[in-house]
Order: sequence, then structure tokens, then C-alpha cells
Amino acid sequence: MRIAAFNVENLFDRAKVFNDEDPEAHRDVLDAHAELNKLFEKPVYSDADKAHMLTLITKLGMLRGDEGPFTRIRKIRGQLISRPRPPKQPFIKANGRDDWVGWCELRMGPVDEAAMLNTARMIGDVGADVLALVEIESRPVLLAFQDFMREKGVLPVPYRHMMIIDGNDGRGIDVGLATHEGYPIGEMRSHVDDLKPDGAPIFSRDCPEYEIITPSGAQIMVLPNHFKSKYGGNDTASKAKRLAQSLAVAAYYNRLIAEGFENIVVLGDLNDTPDSAELDPLLNGTALRDVSAHPNFTEFEFNAGNGDRGTGTHGLGNDDDKIDYLLLSPALFDRVIKGGIYRKGIWPGSRPARWTTYPDFTKKHQAASDHHLIWADIDV
Repeated sequence: MRIAAFNVENLFDRAKVFNDEDPEAHRDVLDAHAELNKLFEKPVYSDADKAHMLTLITKLGMLRGDEGPFTRIRKIRGQLISRPRPPKQPFIKANGRDDWVGWCELRMGPVDEAAMLNTARMIGDVGADVLALVEIESRPVLLAFQDFMREKGVLPVPYRHMMIIDGNDGRGIDVGLATHEGYPIGEMRSHVDDLKPDGAPIFSRDCPEYEIITPSGAQIMVLPNHFKSKYGGNDTASKAKRLAQSLAVAAYYNRLIAEGFENIVVLGDLNDTPDSAELDPLLNGTALRDVSAHPNFTEFEFNAGNGDRGTGTHGLGNDDDKIDYLLLSPALFDRVIKGGIYRKGIWPGSRPARWTTYPDFTKKHQAASDHHLIWADIDV
């Protein structure tokens, strides 16, 4: 069985800011977007809060209207900002969270077709029997993307089973699973309603549990994940969210073991490094093993000529960019045949290029994703 995880960062529609070639533009917009939403959640807006809101709104190009080049203010009820005719200046009218309902959201745009093709190529090249996908819009979109892959001739074996359970993210980016013929999806369990002690949802998306039956009859429990991002600043709230998610997934794993399941996989984008305190309950508080620690996990596809074999799964693949994982219960870890990180559709940098890419992949915005695909072959 070949199993893999890939954060595709949306298949057909992606935040428009990611179509910009300048990575600093990404960071500036994402940071301002995140900071503005944090200010919106305050129960009372001080004069300083209001002034800062106006600064961020101006930075995002929304001072004179609710829609900027990359973001928009989504208003459900009440009024956040008043925009009188010039020369009068806009001002924040709401005095706190109870005065209005709304948020700042990232505007979406179509993914560059070359980027879609590179995503499709990577999925087709790896050919995982069980593929966990992160940041996918919906099951119908996933089905449509499979049609796109087949039309482009890059999917040698189509996926027979595809499943996505809608999560808690209002942007509609969820985690899901695709499996080949002979790997049916059995029972499923969602955790979208699991709550932290403060009553807030634990998961920004979900941590579904999927039962997979292999052609040999083995039962595999697969738990795809997408933990809280560090975008907008890795503040105390962000760390607390990831810690809560890590604790919850560790508890699910221990429950499954207690119930008699031996073959368990936790995989996906955990948005933190192996040495982080936030992932410690999952990485060190359970018997789960990171497949990249297995001696047969050797295919890193670095070819810069310097012997570098980084284990990073994001950006330029440095060791401190390891945030995507394939964690295996001991029964599965002992059966790993080989594994690696596939990067052929990921931007390799240029001084020098760190790995071999598709020949017609020449611009950064054509990248399949900022995340790399992690995979393993397991004899089960």
C-alpha cells in the first residue's frame, strides 16, 4: 500500500494574493488580514484599536469600499465603518464586537492552469493508493479535478473512492481522502463538534477518522489533519489552538489502540516543527512514529550537488521547514518498505535549484503548492 499526504492549497480556486510573484506581498496581506480579524473580535474597540483598524484597512486597499485587491470585508449585520464623502475621512463606527457581525476574508481567484497541472502531475506521479488531501474545496471539486487529471493524461490510475466531510473553516478548505479500487472507505467519524474547555471548536477544519480496507483484508484507520496555521503571527492563541489539536488527536489515537486497532495513520499539515511544544503530546506522548525517521525513508530528491538531504516539507525544504507529517503506529512503522518527499512540482529556488522540476515549470506562481508531498510504501 502506498499512502501519501499533500496540502494542495486549493485545487481550482486559491486566495488571489498567492498569484502574486512577490512572496513579501503574500506575507504583508496575510499578516494584515489576520491582525484585522483579531481586532474585530475584541469586545470593546478602544480609540487605538480603531486607529489601527483603519491603518490595516487602508493597507489592504479597503478604505473607500469593502473590497480590496486581495481581501474584502464581509458584513452580515450592523456597521463597522462609515465612509462619508470626501473630504471627510472614513471612521470606525462600531464600538465593539456586539455592534456588528462580519469579518475580513481573502478574495479567491482561479488557480493558474500551469499550477493545477503541476498539482495533477504530482498526484499522478506518486500514485498513492490512499491519498490524504489538505485544503480542498469540496468533494464535487475533487471529482472535477480528477476529470481534469484524466483529460491531461497525468492520472494513470483513477481514484475509485473520494470523501470529504465539511469542516469548520468558513473558507471551505477541508481535509479529505481519495483511494484506489480495492481500498474501500468503510466507517467514518467526524470531530467537527469537539470543543475546547472554553466552548470553541478544537479543529479549524476537522480530524476525520476513516476506516480503509486493503486488498489483503487489513484494516487501516486514517486520520487526515490540518492544524492551525502560523500565518498572521505565531501568537499565544495560535499555539494554544495547535496544542489543543495535538492533544485531541493523541487522545483519538490512544482510544483506537485501546479499542484494538493496530494499523493507524495520522497525516497531513500539522503546521509546526518536530521540536515544538505544541506537537509534543502527539509526537512524544503516543507510540506514533514519524515515517521520515525510518531507515527506508530515503528519497528526498535534493540534487543541488551538495549532498543535502533535508527533510523539510514546506518552502525550500530545509530541515526547519518540516511541518507535514506521516505518522504511523508501531505495527505499520515496522512494515515500511520505502518512502520519501516528492517535490517535482514545487518551486526549487534558483541559486542553485534544489531539486529537479518539470521542464516547463519556470515561474514560481506555477507551483503546485508551497507544501511538498510525503509518501510511504507499507507492506500491509
